Amino acid sequence: MPRRSPVAAAAALLACASARSARAQTDYYNTDAGRPITIEDAYAIEHRGVELQAAPLRLERSKGGVYRWALEPELAVGILPRTQLEVGVPLVYTDAGLGRHTTGLAGVDVSLLHNLNVETRLPALGVRADVLVPAGAFGPDRAYPSLTGIATKTFAGARVHVNGQYTFGAAPRSGAPVQEVSRWMAGAAIDRTFPLRSMLVTGELVAHRPLADGSDVEWNAGVGSRYQLTPRWAIDGGVGRRLSGDDRAWYLTAGAAWAFGLPWRGR
Repeated sequence: MPRRSPVAAAAALLACASARSARAQTDYYNTDAGRPITIEDAYAIEHRGVELQAAPLRLERSKGGVYRWALEPELAVGILPRTQLEVGVPLVYTDAGLGRHTTGLAGVDVSLLHNLNVETRLPALGVRADVLVPAGAFGPDRAYPSLTGIATKTFAGARVHVNGQYTFGAAPRSGAPVQEVSRWMAGAAIDRTFPLRSMLVTGELVAHRPLADGSDVEWNAGVGSRYQLTPRWAIDGGVGRRLSGDDRAWYLTAGAAWAFGLPWRGR
């Protein structure tokens, strides 16, 4: 076999590194639940890829000046083609003023997302299975599994996403601290990308009904943006508001994610 020259070998290594870097540079394009809005697209991270969501933060100001901070570090791994496994640990801090505050873990969230098809004339479809496991002072009193259907369709100048989710299980007992869990959720989002700036802007409208029996449907609206800061790092931020109910709280989101690939070798 002919020997490869040092120049050719260097060129091959550079091409490989460039390909991996190019894949990482598209992280701003893939929207995740909560980064920066609730609605997500139908695509999983690439096979053997890893994404560490280092600091996804949500700040909410409720009626009466009560501030609630939520931080949920997450790790996502592309375990199979078009399939990702994700584990999140939500932490909650509530400040009611006058030195009154509470802090605690709000369960452990485990999810599996599978992209069913690549978008053609038909939209890309995805399905995600989640389970919120009891843990911490703000965690549920039982495990709550949920199932989400996702559709993404690209049009000239924009993408449209539709999500629908249902959570199984009995309503929590009176006073049980279940955070960020709805009986059902349905919503749509539209986003536009600016590839030369490595940036995406998006907006959403979401309806959901809390787990408690007899609860009214709540409507939320939000806007946000994601930006590729470096080939490995993407940052995001958003703002939203509850449009219905007595407590029409404002909320802010901010986060950063580090994407890289594992050195696995397949046949």
